[in-house]
Amino acid sequence: MDRLIKPEVQELNFSFTKGQKCTQTFNLTNLMHTMPVAVSLTSTDPSVFSLHPSLSVLPPLSTASFSLSFTKPHHQPPLSTPPAVVVRSSMLPTRKASHDHLLHLFSKPGPHIFKDATIPISFVGLNVAQFLLSPCSNSLELDFQFSKAISVCDEKQLSSLLRSAVANGKSHFISTLIEAGADVASCRERCDEDETLMCLAVKSGKIESLEILIESGCVVDPSVDLLLHVAAAANHVDMMEIVCLSHVDLDLNAVDMQGRTALHIAALNGHVEAIQFLISVGADVDVTDREGWTPLHFAAENGHLDAVERLLAQAVFAKYAVNRDGKTAFGLAVERGNSHLYDVLQLGDALQRAARLDDVHAMKSCLAQGAKVNGVDQNGWSPLHRAAFKGHLESVRLLVSHGARVDSVDGSGYTPLLRAVEAGHVEVAMYLLSHGAKASLKSLSGVVKFDLNHPSLVNPLH
Repeated sequence: MDRLIKPEVQELNFSFTKGQKCTQTFNLTNLMHTMPVAVSLTSTDPSVFSLHPSLSVLPPLSTASFSLSFTKPHHQPPLSTPPAVVVRSSMLPTRKASHDHLLHLFSKPGPHIFKDATIPISFVGLNVAQFLLSPCSNSLELDFQFSKAISVCDEKQLSSLLRSAVANGKSHFISTLIEAGADVASCRERCDEDETLMCLAVKSGKIESLEILIESGCVVDPSVDLLLHVAAAANHVDMMEIVCLSHVDLDLNAVDMQGRTALHIAALNGHVEAIQFLISVGADVDVTDREGWTPLHFAAENGHLDAVERLLAQAVFAKYAVNRDGKTAFGLAVERGNSHLYDVLQLGDALQRAARLDDVHAMKSCLAQGAKVNGVDQNGWSPLHRAAFKGHLESVRLLVSHGARVDSVDGSGYTPLLRAVEAGHVEVAMYLLSHGAKASLKSLSGVVKFDLNHPSLVNPLH
């Protein structure tokens, strides 16, 4: 015989409730037909658990109840080391024994002591599962405990846990919950003011979570699932790609309650990667919200230079659009003191225009306000290119005195000197040469040489 006592359970499912005392009862049966058996119960973690009674005598073939309790209420289940109840026994020919006698009996190891069972303790219930899903839990090491914990949860609790799993990025538990009975379909709808399940997945940034939900039949409802907005707010471009690939008919210009598109949200937050992706798949750069704000308005108000530049590269009229308050993107930048945006939003254009018109006063004003003297237009022309090409000597002098680069190259490979020579402006060409411009230059079409004594004689070499 290898044991005297038989437990009626293979495992103790301990129902844990945060902050409350918890007790679990179980039965032990004496297998001896004619002799009583002394029983000793111990916990592998006595600092957490207490057993009652811990010592007992069972008559032949009798069954007795025992209880396992927390020593004090806990706020979280002690899962770091899986606990267990150890059952030991010894035959008791005397049929009776005092408590002290039993203590003495089990205090010394020997062949008279049987180790009948080690009953593992599993924590189950909603509170346990919620703890395992919390950000502070290292739940990757507790997969088995999680499966046990949710085994006693009903469908409503499982669906609630699914929301927590998705929100906290616990993607490895999502499939477990769905297989256990969590209702993916019901989680598509808003829960009070909470976000939908799909939105929570996108916000978490966990690609695995989103993929599992899509594979499980959780579809996008355009009326509540503004997934691109959520992804844009967090700059989750990888999530945007999955959403667009999975839902090819998705409206890229869908709006929220303020009439803002996902591109508005990306611009508001200055998320350049999200802006670039949305533009690449067809988002409207010039779209306005209910207050007449374009994405450029938001980027300018919040001082996002990179975002402003990306939007301007694709916008048609956003640079000049006026919101309901009568303000352009430049006006908002000025209002907020975002001086680093002045050039790209307005002053650069104004300086180019003034250089073309030889309006020296306007040029001085633009430069004083922060216009970049070496800024270029869509063709790579700097203000100096434009002034030199027009033959405006006073404008050329002003620009050079403010640091204009005399050998800057435009989109066709021409310097300001080449543009002056091309247009036959000898005096401007001589001035540029006297200020460091190279006499022998190369454009995209070939080498251009000219006689320093007769700079009007140009000889392109093709």
